[in-house]
Amino acid sequence: MNHKISKIDLSNGSKGLLIHIPDATVMTFEINFRAGDYLVDHQKWETPHLMEHILLGANELYPKSRDFQAELEKNGAYANASTGSYDITYEAECADFEWDRILGLLITAISKPLFLQEEFDSEFGNVREELFSRSNNHFRHLNLALRKEYGFVALTDQERLQLMSNVNVSDVREHYSATHRTPNMRFVIAGNITKSRKEIIEKLLSNIELSTEGYRTPLPDETPNSLPKPLYIENSSVENMYFYLDTFIRRRITDSESYAMMLANVILTETLHSRIYGQAREKGLVYGVSSNYARLLGSSNFWLGAQVMPGNIGELFKIILTEINNLKQGKFSEDELKASKLFALGRFQRGAQTVASTANLYSSRYFYEEEVEDYFEIPDKIQAVTKNQLEAVINTIFSENIKGFGVLGSCGEKFVDSSSKILDGLWLRG
Repeated sequence: MNHKISKIDLSNGSKGLLIHIPDATVMTFEINFRAGDYLVDHQKWETPHLMEHILLGANELYPKSRDFQAELEKNGAYANASTGSYDITYEAECADFEWDRILGLLITAISKPLFLQEEFDSEFGNVREELFSRSNNHFRHLNLALRKEYGFVALTDQERLQLMSNVNVSDVREHYSATHRTPNMRFVIAGNITKSRKEIIEKLLSNIELSTEGYRTPLPDETPNSLPKPLYIENSSVENMYFYLDTFIRRRITDSESYAMMLANVILTETLHSRIYGQAREKGLVYGVSSNYARLLGSSNFWLGAQVMPGNIGELFKIILTEINNLKQGKFSEDELKASKLFALGRFQRGAQTVASTANLYSSRYFYEEEVEDYFEIPDKIQAVTKNQLEAVINTIFSENIKGFGVLGSCGEKFVDSSSKILDGLWLRG
């Protein structure tokens, strides 16, 4: 969607982006605080999550959660919140005709929560149900267990369930007071933001009744560790095996390197004719294979995962080893690179067709590092990737020998150890 970005710095220390989308019929709001899991004691891990559940509930103007939700939703508006390792984000979406009412309600919820004991008790049960539900996701379980082993801020849902009873409503109130301050607040708002609306938004957010003391809480210093042996999680109910492999470098790849990694990922797994996924499907080895890359402040990561029957793992791993090493050795054509660019460009164009999806182009990176990438320059950056750049970055991501491999299933630790050795050749220089 056609749009224009404005960066806003308010006198109370909060900052954000206003995304003007002419003639948009909805408006979206995201208000973010650096208030995630890494800021609480390990034994009180669930405090941020429980706080997020309660905050969009009873407040000084609406003494019951259901009353507040009824008022917010009466014209079809939507509101939610999410907690992660680093942040808590409150979001809302509404029809254009009531944007100011919904923003006002969201600000009220954030600035005037009551944190009632009865609502804490109710949401405690809801969070427990949520964690039980998530604990049945084997990919999620394996991913979180691996992240913990690498040294990142993470616990499995199973571990979180064991710690929940350590949290009380006083912990929630204390965490709120420590984190919900305007210098720690960032926001992204998208919609038909005219000059007069921009002035109203700035006034509402400038006057939010939160402490103006403090600063934007820094992110944790996370350095990935290489695993000395595969991580194996036994689950006798799983006949196949879920696996992830990871490789890290201890620096953040550049923007140009990230676009080269994007195209490498397309070539390897993102289409039914891709080198790994397409070939494995053609041979009947696996239903799906996924991979991607990530950039943190002090490291970068490439991962690949799938679920597969143990009898197919040897052949699948040989395909993975061969095709990644082919990219490392430059064994791909200019035509293949061109095709990956066309795929990436088409996906990019499909990715911003609503107000919310346009906002999402900016919010994650802005909340993480306060960087704003020009959306309209991205096609040129994709087109600019060369064959040499792609070959170089795939070699770089495997260059530091920081690696890990994990399996969840019932195949046994010995099978996992022997199978994983096939992949050791990924980290040998060609």
